[in-house]
Amino acid sequence: MKPIATLKKALASVDVRTKEPYQAAFERSDVCAVAAASVVGEAMVCIVLADALLEKFAGDSLRELARNIDGYRAQLTEY
Repeated sequence: MKPIATLKKALASVDVRTKEPYQAAFERSDVCAVAAASVVGEAMVCIVLADALLEKFAGDSLRELARNIDGYRAQLTEY
């Protein structure tokens, strides 16, 4: 995750309308990183679950993976 964007001191800039130089204001663009962190967390959960699925039912193709999952489901109904 990228750090929260912050300008600790004013940076030199240019006003695009007047073309006059000015100092950019001190700025904190995000006050909370939870929304960004939730996207990272959700992606990591998907990666870990996909890794576990492939570890359990691995195959050389998507068709073989689906066949292995179907076989496992059929086995569960026998118990």
